[in-house]
Amino acid sequence: MKRIGFIGLGTMGKPMAANLIQKGFMVTVYNRTAEKADELAHLGAEVGLTPAEVARSSDVLITMLSNDASLLETFYSEQGILSGVHPALTIIDSSTVAPQTSQKLAEELAAHFVDFLDAPVTGSKPAAEAGTLTFMVGGSQEVFDEHQDVFLALGSKALYLGPSGSGSYAKLAHNTMVGINLAGLAEGLSIATKAGVNPAQFLEIVRSGGANSMMAQLKGDKIIDRDFSNQFSLKLMLKDLQLAQEITGKFQLPTPMLQSATNLFQIGLSKGLGEEDLSSVIQCYEEWMGQQVVRPSEPVVASEKPASPLSGRERRRNTRVKLDISLKLSIYQWEQEGSFSGQNIDGTLFDLSESGLQITSAAPLAPDMFIVIHFPQEAELPPITARVIRIEPDGRNFRYGCMLSALPPYVRIKLEQYIEDHIAYAF
Repeated sequence: MKRIGFIGLGTMGKPMAANLIQKGFMVTVYNRTAEKADELAHLGAEVGLTPAEVARSSDVLITMLSNDASLLETFYSEQGILSGVHPALTIIDSSTVAPQTSQKLAEELAAHFVDFLDAPVTGSKPAAEAGTLTFMVGGSQEVFDEHQDVFLALGSKALYLGPSGSGSYAKLAHNTMVGINLAGLAEGLSIATKAGVNPAQFLEIVRSGGANSMMAQLKGDKIIDRDFSNQFSLKLMLKDLQLAQEITGKFQLPTPMLQSATNLFQIGLSKGLGEEDLSSVIQCYEEWMGQQVVRPSEPVVASEKPASPLSGRERRRNTRVKLDISLKLSIYQWEQEGSFSGQNIDGTLFDLSESGLQITSAAPLAPDMFIVIHFPQEAELPPITARVIRIEPDGRNFRYGCMLSALPPYVRIKLEQYIEDHIAYAF
């Protein structure tokens, strides 16, 4: 069984090292903050005093560190990794760093007859704990193939992408999309919440439609439950976006969405959210709109709903306001083939329904009779054809339910607006 060294026992490194121990590997660990190794020691890990000591005792050394500076310090400091390397050692770096850093280390280690793979991962803390990470790997394919057992002890998939730096390039491209997707989720949830939509229901819609993403699956509930416990920190997300900006600058590739996402996470860092989960960036939007995006603690009942302007129909039903819009009705009757007789009568518009109108008139009409409705000149509406489908006595008058025939959408919109304006004027 290979002897594995593991340096960097943070959010991701600690559960990864634990998985190796549980899979039966002999593991030696090191962390700059020594107490982070205590739990792994209880699981059976050896604890190294320096990075050099861990390197000397290992066949494969895995590093998982937060940034380029930490990684380079761990290699080049006194009693750093380079002080303990030996021929036939393989180093697998799973940190997210600049591709140039990966390439520099690969070249340096080759001079010491040490193999190097840049192998960052997708999946945050839960995937590290479950052993379902995906590795994206740059370096020698022969070395990659030789250590498939290590990758599959830590994850469910490992993809070889090309020469040194390829894994790091892929990871930065990947995390660019992660940052943009998370920003989109936060923005959409904020729009819905500000509009009065239940964010939990909106999240259900997102997950059922074209807006769905892994960020919606993994971070949606964390946002609306206000659980910003760290699975992947906001400051690390910002670091990755800034690294991506550096390489796109060298490519002279415009990346407007990357720029916007970077700005958003920079604002989050300035608000003191750096150590919280990247989903905490929602708090930027909450500050801007003056309310929280939060799952309702219990269903909202009708009496608790915020007041909103009533539509014309609601105001008519709730207050029983008679519209009292005077109409002229043209009545046509079939006499014989090719001829009609007609007359004009007075009527009053009583209500507007989904499929037609209610009209009152003193004139008796028959079911299935077709009428042409003429609105006041101020309405600027064309004559509208309708069929009488329901008749109800209304004192000395009759109330007629009239189904509108082939009403163009723009005419219906104009009709509804005219009635809304009439009701607003009446109040």
